[in-house]
Amino acid sequence: MPSVLEGKELFLANFKDARPRLPGAKLPWLDKRRAEAIDRFAAAGFPTTEDEDWRFTKVDPIEKTPFVLADRVSSVEMKTLAGLALCPFGFDRLVFVNGRHSPELSGPHALPSGARLTTIAQVLEKEPARLEPWLAKLGQAEGRAFGALNLALFRDGAAVLVPKGVRLEKPIHLIFVSSAPDVATMSHARVLVVLEDGAQASVVQEYVGLDRGVCFTNMVTELLIGENAGLSHYRLQRESDRTLHVSTLQARVERNGRLSAHVVSLGGQLVRNDVNVLLAGEGADVALNGLYLVRGRQHLDNHTLIDHAVPHGTSRELYKGVLDGEARAVFNGSIIVREGAQKTDAQVYNKNLLLSEHGLINTKPDFKIHANDVQCKHGATIGQMSSDAMFYLRSRGLGEDEARRLLVHAFASEMVERVDVEPLREALSEALHRRLPEAAA
Repeated sequence: MPSVLEGKELFLANFKDARPRLPGAKLPWLDKRRAEAIDRFAAAGFPTTEDEDWRFTKVDPIEKTPFVLADRVSSVEMKTLAGLALCPFGFDRLVFVNGRHSPELSGPHALPSGARLTTIAQVLEKEPARLEPWLAKLGQAEGRAFGALNLALFRDGAAVLVPKGVRLEKPIHLIFVSSAPDVATMSHARVLVVLEDGAQASVVQEYVGLDRGVCFTNMVTELLIGENAGLSHYRLQRESDRTLHVSTLQARVERNGRLSAHVVSLGGQLVRNDVNVLLAGEGADVALNGLYLVRGRQHLDNHTLIDHAVPHGTSRELYKGVLDGEARAVFNGSIIVREGAQKTDAQVYNKNLLLSEHGLINTKPDFKIHANDVQCKHGATIGQMSSDAMFYLRSRGLGEDEARRLLVHAFASEMVERVDVEPLREALSEALHRRLPEAAA
């Protein structure tokens, strides 16, 4: 591939070169979806600060870096991976290195009869008809630049398929490792979780960095939650400080379904998290919980959209952020209440703690309401360390650094306590303790 290519043209050339070798290349329905996606990307290009949803976030580091499609790194040791992962090992596990499945790092799959934990590439090879109704069907992600790029270029990903009425007693653990020891690399992978009616599951989706090379991780996650089904979903992002990470989550919740989604962001040079949830059935319930700790010159952008399309839906959203140094953060939390979606009960809040004079947060929780019988609340706070609280703790004998760490931990720990998976909750609490001395210095 000519090295003079850059920007959009480089990504288009990557697709042209990789297309014959991509999983499902011989499947007409998937090849068509890929071709349509790359055409949308070619027409739109990368977002700019003139786009309302991107006005505080520049993607120049992605657009101007000559990335190559990553190949699998085979030298990752289990001991190294266990040290990188926040979630303790012990659950059924799939591991992907630079977007490709690593069988030697994946764990045992002891699932109930009928439940499947496998790779998207394997399903496309052996039983592609199972994915055709679901893969890239939620639509909104693929209508945007990075989602379209992901659909065009993804090589693999995880598929979690839980049949009607089946309950998974243990969480599923999905780990995506990024590595770029020699050249700037990019990986595009997907996660598809399908819970049929009455099914119950927990999924931990984790991103870690193997080294300090420049990596671009572009992920799309699709969650389909059937009637009376329930999913607890956790996304943990702790890649290196040279990683560029764009992640889109699309979810559809049917009648009386429940989604509890948690996003924890602790690393990366530039991180963009999009969460889009459609409450498609009456009585659907969603909770979005977010925690982000950014420092130095890190930039983190959280965009969420909850769409109440039918009556009697409930949504609760709370994102908390801690900023230090010259870090930048963005929170845009939108809730739409469609015409006819009466008896909607929705809340969205964003709370931020600034530890330095140079940190900056742009926050905008908002509603678009087209129904008249609703309960909707929203709010945002931005504050610094309380001098009264500091004085109180210092007067009880605590040193200044210890008092600061205690107050920051008290602010952030609320989000950790919302994690239902006990080993993960304990691990996150420990990680929070380890990180706070740096964040509060």
